Amino acid sequence: MKKKFDFEHITLLPNLSYVETRSECDTTIRFGKHKFRLPVVPANMESIINEEMAIEFAKKGYFYVLHRFGVDQIEFIRETKKLGLISSISIGVNNDSYELIDLLSDIDMVPDYITIDIAHGHSLKMKKMIKHVKSKLPHTFLIGGNVCTPSAVIDLEEWGCDSVKVGIAGGSACTTYHSTGFGNRGWQANMIMDCSKVAKKPIIADGSIKEHSDIVKSLVLGASMVMIGGMFAGYKESPGKLIQKDKNWYKTFWGSASSEQSGKSSRIEGTKILVPYKEESIFDKLNEIEESLQSAISYAGGNPATLDCFCTVEYVVVK
Repeated sequence: MKKKFDFEHITLLPNLSYVETRSECDTTIRFGKHKFRLPVVPANMESIINEEMAIEFAKKGYFYVLHRFGVDQIEFIRETKKLGLISSISIGVNNDSYELIDLLSDIDMVPDYITIDIAHGHSLKMKKMIKHVKSKLPHTFLIGGNVCTPSAVIDLEEWGCDSVKVGIAGGSACTTYHSTGFGNRGWQANMIMDCSKVAKKPIIADGSIKEHSDIVKSLVLGASMVMIGGMFAGYKESPGKLIQKDKNWYKTFWGSASSEQSGKSSRIEGTKILVPYKEESIFDKLNEIEESLQSAISYAGGNPATLDCFCTVEYVVVK
């Protein structure tokens, strides 16, 4: 098998720059029917985003996906519509999610975005749920995941997904690889490239993002949107519990398949970790990411200076 590479193994090659100042570089992206300030989205995990944060993200023009754990989805959608904001929720593949979709259809409470969020998205249970959502809410932009192979991307698109979320076992709070041996841990970058080559619709790269440059590299390799978990943990708005340990402050961050999330002690594929508390807003972090992307566009030779220029960037693999 050909050797795989990850973000730290690749260096992007600059092109002739046309911009006078980096501030003129445009980081906005159209995803579905709406335009957003950045091609990044916080992971739909209970320790990363809650209803209050989701509202703030929408108000400030960022894309978000609300998690599916213990949330009154109908009330949340109602609130976003009352405020004139986009609604973006998550569902699973069990009976409660079928009931929710049926009810949303019956009361004509149609969310703008739905993410079918399960650990192994390349499954017949996913196919069945995609068909159900599309039959009941045909105008909702539907995201499915997670998967990590080109064949899975092809199937989810053919089943009806408008976007596919790619990446398995790469997250810092995920233990799927250690528990099962499956996933794409250690070659997220290569996986994004492989999946983007067959994708006819936008893909969301999910997992293994440690540096701003990893976001840029994901976009160069073919992702349209990049999902971020651990990097967004620990901020003032982050929902994780604030605790003190050895005179230092931390916030808790846990995986969606962890015992912390499910309350179970079996079939665990996630863990809870402590991340240093940051005495700043997550929106300051988003501004930093925007500035990094603007700089990256200037190196990429954007003319016009938009995210589209990343598709012309070449890179070298150094291992």
